[in-house]
Amino acid sequence: MSVFRSDSRQDRQAHRVVVRRTARFRSPRVLLLCLLVTGTLAGPTDPAEAAAPYGAKVVAVAASKKGAPYARGATGPKRFDCSGLTLYSFRRVGRQLPRTAEQQYERTSRIPRSKRALGDLVFFPKGSTMGHVGIYAGHDKIWHAPRPGTRVRLERIWSANVRYGRAG
Repeated sequence: MSVFRSDSRQDRQAHRVVVRRTARFRSPRVLLLCLLVTGTLAGPTDPAEAAAPYGAKVVAVAASKKGAPYARGATGPKRFDCSGLTLYSFRRVGRQLPRTAEQQYERTSRIPRSKRALGDLVFFPKGSTMGHVGIYAGHDKIWHAPRPGTRVRLERIWSANVRYGRAG
């Protein structure tokens, strides 16, 4: 079983090569040494590349709300709007966010698409403000509460016009 998570095809290919080459080793120590030497277990060298330690937990909380109905201004636990879902999910893992998508955008650190990680916020601009927000779940997907008449769901990011933010 692989626990490797990356959206880069090049990273996934390199990981498969390392796994194939190290699969023949019977000793966990030898395998660990090989993974360290090849850099597979090395963490990011730039703090901006480091995923938030609570990212996977935030995604799990949002996923647990799958199917909850959208309600304007709702912050859970049974109904949500977009920023209400992010607020609720972060609060459940002990992190604070402001109420609206615009306020959340102002409070997060900007990150490029190439550095996004589980639990980062995905903002959708609408005019001069942020009109929508979701939680990055990996593989170009977000958990979000889309709009009135829908339910919390996992969905592929449908626009290239998005911004990414990481809560500190």
